[in-house]
Amino acid sequence: MATNYNGIIIKSFKLHGLLLSSEACRYLNENLPISHGSNKEKLNENLQLIIDALQRQPSSSTIIDKGRVESAIQECQQNSHDEQSKIFNVINIFKTPKYYYNTEKKKFLRGNDDTNTFGLAKDKAAYFRERYNLIYQRTIRHDLFCPSSTGNKNIDKYRQQQQFELKSIEYLLSTSRIEDKIVVLGMITRHREGGFALEDITGIVKLDISKTLFHAGLFTEACFVLAEGVYEDDVFRASAIGFPPAEPAKSFYRHFGDINLFGGPFTRSFKFSINLKAVEEHNSGTMLIFLSDVWLDQSSVLDKLRTLFAGYSNAPPMAFILIGNYLSTPYGYKESKIMKECLQTLADLICEFPNIKERSHFVFVPSIHDVGFGNILPRPPLPESVTADIRERLPWVDFASNPCRIQYCTQDIVIFREDMIGKVCRNCIHIPEDGEDIPSHFVRTITSQGTLCPLPLNVSPVYWNYSYALSLYPSPDLVVLANNYEPFEISRIGSLFINPGSFSRNDFSFQVYLPSSREAEKRSVLK
Repeated sequence: MATNYNGIIIKSFKLHGLLLSSEACRYLNENLPISHGSNKEKLNENLQLIIDALQRQPSSSTIIDKGRVESAIQECQQNSHDEQSKIFNVINIFKTPKYYYNTEKKKFLRGNDDTNTFGLAKDKAAYFRERYNLIYQRTIRHDLFCPSSTGNKNIDKYRQQQQFELKSIEYLLSTSRIEDKIVVLGMITRHREGGFALEDITGIVKLDISKTLFHAGLFTEACFVLAEGVYEDDVFRASAIGFPPAEPAKSFYRHFGDINLFGGPFTRSFKFSINLKAVEEHNSGTMLIFLSDVWLDQSSVLDKLRTLFAGYSNAPPMAFILIGNYLSTPYGYKESKIMKECLQTLADLICEFPNIKERSHFVFVPSIHDVGFGNILPRPPLPESVTADIRERLPWVDFASNPCRIQYCTQDIVIFREDMIGKVCRNCIHIPEDGEDIPSHFVRTITSQGTLCPLPLNVSPVYWNYSYALSLYPSPDLVVLANNYEPFEISRIGSLFINPGSFSRNDFSFQVYLPSSREAEKRSVLK
């Protein structure tokens, strides 16, 4: 009976430019999960899942052998397992598969998992090229550059007349003068002759911003911008500079399907899980608690933590996310020993509340100033030599990287501990007039850039091969920006950005996130 499906299988694969070997086709006939009866719709659905799994594999060959089909079917079977046990996941950022945008196939492909931490010279170029490709493909799909059809000829004609057309820097360099205003997507850099320059993957041109109108956002070197202006005397004179339009997560998934760039147990995004969505809506009382600057070497902080745990002991939250710094001051060569003792003291404190110990997750997200290798992003978790004792004593504890990714049911959550707002402001080439609304400008900047770190590498070093760990594309549901700044809550492109503030400095304040309503509340421990 399996031979009856040969034609359908081969045709489906050919439609995607794939060629099955005879052995692979025979294996697929025998193992393709098909419901009883010739359910063609179910057959095509299962074939599409297997083809999607094959296309996510790192191999670039279009000839599919039996081994690749076996791996694809195993992946599909794994994805179909009961998802109820996958409600809360802390994702190891250093083991998350790397995907890159292929400009020829116009889709995301899986890269090489055998990654060298420090990288080669080519990896640095790839870091900027991949950022450019992501922003470019997102920009040209926006209505400003590619207006969708409304079915009304008059409206469509008007919208086409109003649309912009992106030009490359190579196009500018191919002519001596362009008097008409054009729009260029490029990265702001320093020119070798002084001043600023605009650079893309085709070339570099000197940039004049003396008479430029800057739109909302914090503009620094290494930011990709849309610059409008004229080209003359080998200089691009920008009349206006703004950020590329950000893209909501819904638009991303509508265009690219259910691919999972976030990481986690499965290759397909959890956002489309009916089971997890039902759990998320049913558990209306679920809470995630975020505390930043938890100085474990201060007795006053431990006293407030005891008060906090006592207040939630009858209704433990899903997780306490404790964000660094964990020490109030550097201790030099004694720092590892003191940190280990502080974690042991914290474990003693948590054990005073059995309900919280048994039911709540504890996630630790270190800052660059905590014990370990912290000067380059992303930074690894706290060393195991420091955390061994608390790991043994608490059943639900995770020591995460910085930034950290958490998946709760169908929601993607990113936690980032760094004084990035301050760094970006210090390196701005233009300060916004409404300086009191800096957090909103910062959120606009990182959503448009699609990264948590829009700064040059000499200001904020990044492991080139792990730069995808800083990605905000597609935009997560919740981004926790633990900065040395006043607490804030900002919504943009369907995502919520919060800063819990400093627990130890700001009257022991923290943030409570309610996943069922997707709302955050600022709270504090009473004195």
